[in-house]
Amino acid sequence: MKKRSHTKLVHEGVYAAEVDVDLVENETGWSPYLSLEDAYKLDEVRDALRRGDIARAAKLARVFTLTPVTV
Repeated sequence: MKKRSHTKLVHEGVYAAEVDVDLVENETGWSPYLSLEDAYKLDEVRDALRRGDIARAAKLARVFTLTPVTV
């Protein structure tokens, strides 16, 4: 079993967050996959962004505001 670092993006409304997780790789057909702890972390960041609790999301991830581009 091998772990490698990966950054997942979570998008909710006008916010986006970069969440650092570890992908677990092994010999099974389900590889690579997230640990249960990292899956919960992604859910918690997504829920915090939905509620507008940016401070909580920022403790777990790097949070950005999305601005539309007009051409």
